[in-house]
Amino acid sequence: MKGNEAIAHAAVRCGCDGYFGYPITPQSEIMETLMALKPWETTGMVVLQAESEVAAINMVYGAAGCGKRAMTSSSSPGVSLKQEGISYIASAELPCVIVNVMRGGPGLGTIQPSQADYYQAVKGGGHGDYRLIVLAPASVQEMADFTVLAFDLAFKYRNPAMILADGITGQMMEKVILPPFRERRTEEEIRQECPWATLGKPASRPRNIITSLCLQSEEMERINLHLQAKYREIERNEVRFEEFDTEDAEYLIVAFGTCARICQKAVEMAREEGIKVGLLRPITLFPFPTEAIKQYAARVKGMLTVEMNAGQMIDDVRLAVNGRVPVEYYGRLGGIVPTPDEVLNALKEKIVK
Repeated sequence: MKGNEAIAHAAVRCGCDGYFGYPITPQSEIMETLMALKPWETTGMVVLQAESEVAAINMVYGAAGCGKRAMTSSSSPGVSLKQEGISYIASAELPCVIVNVMRGGPGLGTIQPSQADYYQAVKGGGHGDYRLIVLAPASVQEMADFTVLAFDLAFKYRNPAMILADGITGQMMEKVILPPFRERRTEEEIRQECPWATLGKPASRPRNIITSLCLQSEEMERINLHLQAKYREIERNEVRFEEFDTEDAEYLIVAFGTCARICQKAVEMAREEGIKVGLLRPITLFPFPTEAIKQYAARVKGMLTVEMNAGQMIDDVRLAVNGRVPVEYYGRLGGIVPTPDEVLNALKEKIVK
């Protein structure tokens, strides 16, 4: 099935309570598949096409405030419209899942694949100091697996989690093993798991208030410091990455998502020519595998980031390396996908000299 379809099936199977979305290429099959599955007849899951992206993210806000497993999906321009709501949700410390199947920009751009929303996803695309947990799938299988993982991490840390894919991963078809079914939680189970949820006030506790508004500066600073401490905890505990042929590598390619699959072939081609190059694929873009890349800076002669954008992840790689080895970038823009041959040539021209 397609990657978009895999996300839809996984959402139903992992006990999602509600999906609120709005169609936009190249991710519309997520909502279309959910509508075809009709989970409201089997699990009770709500599936609703909202009147806009802004409405969809605020429906997620409301459902998440009740402790429900809520999600939305969109593509680049649509995710931009959701940013205010995402910032509210992050400040209110509510768990939810946001899927961005990226397309080329800026502006309305093209419906072809891109990775140009990296900054927006990992730096906090809305206002204020906040972070999302960001997972970058590279296969249809991971589109399904990361849907389950995103919900688990979101609830573990009471923080929005994003699946940051691109148009290729959303549209390509591969074999996939779908996750087992989880029962949707009862209201009593939600009360136990989410004592902060707004499900009605029993006499035994004070009111639960969900808000991102705080007019007292000292209290707003306390909230910010609490959030920053949570983000440091996520950085300590949840870094995920994958390595290919790095044991004896003299050079390192860093790439995520679709680009990592392309670069894996480029690594094979380079080694056939006697160039000892390895690949590090960040799976979590936040938290970023900073320490792992930092360690490689003491072992390799140079690094190359390969991205379908103008060079965004390279900033985080350079921060990790801190000037100890050269870090160069190669990428294509506007929806054009780099080839393994192009990556190999860039490696030779920019790093292997």
